[in-house]
Amino acid sequence: MTDRALVTCLWFDTQAEEAARFYTGIFKDAKLGTVHRYTEAGPGPVGSVMLVEFELNGQKFSALNGGPQFTFNEAISIVVPCADQAEVDYYWDRLSDGGQEIACGWLKDRYGLCWQIVPAVFFEMIADPAMMDMTKFDIAALQQAYAG
Repeated sequence: MTDRALVTCLWFDTQAEEAARFYTGIFKDAKLGTVHRYTEAGPGPVGSVMLVEFELNGQKFSALNGGPQFTFNEAISIVVPCADQAEVDYYWDRLSDGGQEIACGWLKDRYGLCWQIVPAVFFEMIADPAMMDMTKFDIAALQQAYAG
């Protein structure tokens, strides 16, 4: 194995560039990288977007226009640890826009990708029953419940 960082590949039908721009527009430490296009070799139409490289908070991703054969499901999610309630609200509001709020800090974005928007103290409080009753996390309520 090389010493290069791992890259998470996200499979989209045809929305790879749109999704990469959506995500990099939300995260403050984000970079849109190279947009690779199909050539005469295919399999997509010449000049159409094949793969988009991007980075969110130091994590590298590639967005692939692979067609409709595969879609996202709840078996995988991206965890966004948040410093405070303002950050929870910021990421929750933007990532859930056009998507679906689920439970316990989980949401599905407009492309079907699941995210967990969690306070930094999440892993300390994960076993508290109060956490299971919330959709979007309320840090103050969690801290109160955790303190007893």
